[in-house]
Amino acid sequence: MLELLGSSQPVVAAPMAGGPTTPALVVAAADAGFGGFLAAGYKSPETVAAEIQEVRRRTPAFGVNLFAPPVVPVDPAAYAAYRELLLPLAERYGVELPDVPVEDDDHWRDKLDVLAELTPPVVSFTFGLPDAGVVAGLRRAGCRLVQTVTSPREARQAAEAGMDALAVQSAEAGGHWGTLSPVAPPPRPALPDLVRAVRAVVDLPVLAAGGVGTADDVRSGLSAGAQAVVVGTVLLLADEAGTNPGHRAGLADGRSRRVTTAAFSGRPAGALPNEFLAAYDGRGPLGYPALHHLTSPIRRAAAAAADPEHVNLWAGTGHRHARAAPAAEILRGLLP
Repeated sequence: MLELLGSSQPVVAAPMAGGPTTPALVVAAADAGFGGFLAAGYKSPETVAAEIQEVRRRTPAFGVNLFAPPVVPVDPAAYAAYRELLLPLAERYGVELPDVPVEDDDHWRDKLDVLAELTPPVVSFTFGLPDAGVVAGLRRAGCRLVQTVTSPREARQAAEAGMDALAVQSAEAGGHWGTLSPVAPPPRPALPDLVRAVRAVVDLPVLAAGGVGTADDVRSGLSAGAQAVVVGTVLLLADEAGTNPGHRAGLADGRSRRVTTAAFSGRPAGALPNEFLAAYDGRGPLGYPALHHLTSPIRRAAAAAADPEHVNLWAGTGHRHARAAPAAEILRGLLP
């Protein structure tokens, strides 16, 4: 799997949707001997195809991550009530919020067609398990498959679905926690303990993810039985990352506490506190992607204004180790 990702080292750059992961970041990781994943989430199929082709011009080895169905349906009344709470903030930024919930699948089928045609070496899935037809189709195309899991139970489900490897993600991760059951999430052990628990029930290669910020964190993941460790938050300030200015400012201003919240997207996610969370955390319902689309206009406007107080400051527990530097330098500093 590491060879297919172009990595001669046991550290891989995570797919960070919403802008931070760029083709330049994946290529920089590959050039330095580390693997990397493109993030297909929230992008059009055409953009995903263009990014795959851009990376492939520089390296044949990389992965692509997809957000897989199912969605988490939102209660319409709860959605309407949360929208009402957000209206003053929307008016402040001069944006419109969707009147009715948007329950889309992020162009799932069209993106699968892109992957079947362009055949990246590795495809990973987050949020849901692909069905047997999808697994068979991508295998015929020559792709190796990785599933994000957050518990031993999910690991068994992924193995039964025919995955080649697992991205074992702890709740210490920044951004969305990839549990298959956000309505009834699993326990939240530390990453090494989670890796050991998964390895005890499933005999598949493991990429360990969540809260990794130092070489000691990498060593702990590998010692627990992972074949490699995936890092995301620590790369958010990298020169090649596409992290928006508001997010960069929030990471750089020394915020120490980190929370898990569903206020931005309707799914649990790791973030740093800001004014948005102070006002709205715990007040909205679960419901992905409906809440993602509901809050997106506010977050886009705040990002355009470089305002860290109303963007989603996704961050894992290793966020204090994020720094502005070339990605290669950051990744080399994580080697145990």
